[in-house]
Amino acid sequence: MTAAARRLDDAAVAARLAGLPGWDLRAGKLHRRFVFDDFAAAFGFMASVALVAERMNHHPEWVNVYNQLEVDLVTHDAGGITELDFTLAARMNALASGRRGPPGP
Repeated sequence: MTAAARRLDDAAVAARLAGLPGWDLRAGKLHRRFVFDDFAAAFGFMASVALVAERMNHHPEWVNVYNQLEVDLVTHDAGGITELDFTLAARMNALASGRRGPPGP
């Protein structure tokens, strides 16, 4: 297992989460709700994330309903949140910049 795939302790997760806008901790996973202008924008974002996730070999749990996308990130093999999850979350934030519609709750 690489260092990036090692489970972070609660203090490390809390410290990293403080610097990750829009994300919170739910049920032991990083969680974020993205809202886009329409389905095409949401799906386009998902396609962009899919390419990044595939290169990382680290895939999100997500649910898309029309213009909304709920995302959970956790490294199942490590039994918790790792640097891989924070890296993917940051990449998702960067990809969403300029694409999102009104912010979600």
